[in-house]
Amino acid sequence: MKAPIISSITAAALYGFLFTACDSPQEDAQEEAMEQKAESLEKDAEAVRKDAEAAAEANEQAAENIRKQADNATDMGKEDAEARADATEDNADAIRKEAEDKADALEDEADATRDAK
Repeated sequence: MKAPIISSITAAALYGFLFTACDSPQEDAQEEAMEQKAESLEKDAEAVRKDAEAAAEANEQAAENIRKQADNATDMGKEDAEARADATEDNADAIRKEAEDKADALEDEADATRDAK
């Protein structure tokens, strides 16, 4: 008589576990939405890096052009041009750093979104 009771209790516990272990359609939809948000944040991070790199390269090209134009200038003009070129290159470095920080923050947010599932 104990065997049917034990198997009934075991079966009931197993069925209860199986039904509670399954995600509801709402939970699945919520997880999918969170995954899409995380992917969107990662794409945003990639776009930030790409745009910043293009802007930084444009600044570096501008600095190079300033230096080329300074070749024909007087000594005072060369010093001024060199200072402007250095400032332009510093700006390019700042653009890269700011973009990297922003992209890292977006990726951290994406990771946090995934962890919240």
